[in-house]
Amino acid sequence: MSTKADELKLDIEEFNELLRRAGRQRSKDVLSLEIRRLQTELAKLIEENTSSSIKPTHSVSNPQKCYEVKLNNYGWDQTNTTMKLYVTLPNVHQLPMEAVTCNFTEKSLDLRVLGLDNKNYSLTINNLCEEIDVNQSFVKIKTDMVVVSLAKKVAKNWSHVTGVEKRIKELKAAAVSDMSNDSDVGACLMNLMKKMYQEGDDEMKKTIAKEWTEKAAGLPNIF
Repeated sequence: MSTKADELKLDIEEFNELLRRAGRQRSKDVLSLEIRRLQTELAKLIEENTSSSIKPTHSVSNPQKCYEVKLNNYGWDQTNTTMKLYVTLPNVHQLPMEAVTCNFTEKSLDLRVLGLDNKNYSLTINNLCEEIDVNQSFVKIKTDMVVVSLAKKVAKNWSHVTGVEKRIKELKAAAVSDMSNDSDVGACLMNLMKKMYQEGDDEMKKTIAKEWTEKAAGLPNIF
C-alpha cells in the first residue's frame, strides 16, 4: 500500500478517536462526515492500486467504478456482555485490512467495506437497542464474513439489535392490549404499521418493510 494510503488510514483512526470523545451532536456529525470523505478517498486509492497491479492480457481498459451497496441483512447472537453481528460477504477476507472499517458511537455503528468486487458496502445502524462501550467494540474479518463485536455498556440481554425494532414491538403490544375485539386485531396492527411507516425515518421504514417482506414469504415473525 502506498504512503498516501497509510496516511489516510492514520487520519481516519485519529478522527475516529475524536469522534469517540466528542460530546456535542454537531461535532459528531462534522467528524462523521469527514471520516466518510476520507474513507471514500481511501477506497478510490485502493481501487487504483488494485487496477495498476493487474497486468491486462489484451488491451488496456479504464478501471471499473465502485458501486455503493447498502447492507440490510445480518445475523446476530449475544452473550450477557457482547452483541455480535455477522455480515456475509464472499471474498471479503481477500481485501487488505484497511479496506474494512467500522466507526462506533455509544448508540450507533457505521461499517464500511471498500473495493470488494467493484462495490463499496455499508451497514449503518443509528439507533442501537442499548449503549455500547466504544473503546471495547471492534470489527474482525473472517472467511467470507465480517463480524462486528459490540461491547455492551451494561451487562444484560438485549431484546433486539436496534431501538427501532424494540419500539415497533412495544407499539404492537400496546395496540393488541387495547383491542376488545380479537377479530379487529389484524386490521388495527396493519393500520398502525402503515402510520409508523409514513411517519418514520429511513431506519424505521427499512425495518417495517423487512417485516412485511418476511411475512409475505411465510417466514417467522422476527418481532
